Amino acid sequence: MNMERIAETSPVFVARNLAKVYRMGEVEVQALRGIDLTLYRGELVVLLGPSGSGKSTLLNILGGLDAPSGGAVYYLDHKLTGATEAELTRFRREHVGFVFQFYNLIPSLTARENVAAVTEISESPMRPEDALGLVGLGNRLDHFPAQLSGGEQQRVAIARAVAKNPAVLLCDEPTGALDSATGVVVLEVLEKVNRELGTLTVLITHNAGIADMADRVIRLSDGRIADIHENATKKPAHELAW
Repeated sequence: MNMERIAETSPVFVARNLAKVYRMGEVEVQALRGIDLTLYRGELVVLLGPSGSGKSTLLNILGGLDAPSGGAVYYLDHKLTGATEAELTRFRREHVGFVFQFYNLIPSLTARENVAAVTEISESPMRPEDALGLVGLGNRLDHFPAQLSGGEQQRVAIARAVAKNPAVLLCDEPTGALDSATGVVVLEVLEKVNRELGTLTVLITHNAGIADMADRVIRLSDGRIADIHENATKKPAHELAW
């Protein structure tokens, strides 16, 4: 994606001087230290960094799962900082899809039913069959999680996340529990969702090899942004190796 074109689109998230302090007994842990960041519609962003660098904390604050200790976050023209729990719940339900390292599927529901559990409470959802077709599982609609491989379960989780047509897809180590060949298949699905639906996609990883598929790579270290790098050319997911 051309960054000039990104700059012409409206920002989806704007974070200013974000800080997060966790208190554990008498110990304070500074997870984020003054993060300034703008994320734009339609881009695919990789947040890269070692464990403890603040990646998940930043993602959770953007997604309304956690609140910062200082600074401000805006989603479009809405200020998330200071929003009530009910407002954050509505924000998450209507605007954000989450994909985690572990699939969190309901074992007693089929793939179709796992996706339908989300679409039934969404405003303008896809049909579960269409969402599962998008991730290449149109022929596994009536399989239960135990009948699917790890990669297939993660693709069901992605279908569930995108079925409500979110403006934002936040992915925390989505390939972390998968071998590299299966991980590439999952990344191809995320690439397709980003390209075909125009969903701002933010992907956390500690795996530098994945960064080549991003429009921008934001490297975190010790709670700060160490570097923001724009990829002049993006590698397709099937060419990645790690």
